[in-house]
Amino acid sequence: MKSFSLFIALVAAFVLTSCGYNTMQTQEEEVFKAWGDLESTLQRRADLIPNLVSTVKGYAAHEAETLEKIVAMRAQAGQTKIDAKDLGSTEAMAKFQKAQGELSAGLGRLLVIAEQYPDLKANENFRDLQSQLEGTENRITVARNRYNEAVSTFNASIRGFPNNIINGWLLHLEKKEYFKADEKAKEVPTVQF
Repeated sequence: MKSFSLFIALVAAFVLTSCGYNTMQTQEEEVFKAWGDLESTLQRRADLIPNLVSTVKGYAAHEAETLEKIVAMRAQAGQTKIDAKDLGSTEAMAKFQKAQGELSAGLGRLLVIAEQYPDLKANENFRDLQSQLEGTENRITVARNRYNEAVSTFNASIRGFPNNIINGWLLHLEKKEYFKADEKAKEVPTVQF
């Protein structure tokens, strides 16, 4: 009888340590961390744009309308926030992504202006800021990809056996939403010279 109790205790200990309870929570925290990293990178972009706009305004007064639209889009993108608790909400994620997509489109137009007016490109400050902006956009892409990887790992974990049973009984963790491309981003851009 004593050996049977010891066997049951060992089996219970093995089941509890390998049930995925801690793994699922760790993976959900990775999703939250990846989201925080993405928000941090987006904040960097929001902080950088006013400097870029100020520099370009000094050299392209005739393009003030485009620049002011970018400032307005930046303000709108900055006001459109999503909390970690809303990462499972398709509507909240779509609204957030729309604001970010509009800002990216506006920045693209700004870069086209720079190509059309070579004297802007010759300005060292503008080129430095343009380089910073490009680097920031690349960081955002990396952060989005890392977030989606974390979501993929987490969603697969809570849906796979036996974690799905443990999640259903104990944790009740919900599937997270991926960061998706804006519908306009799926269209092939046209380049005209």
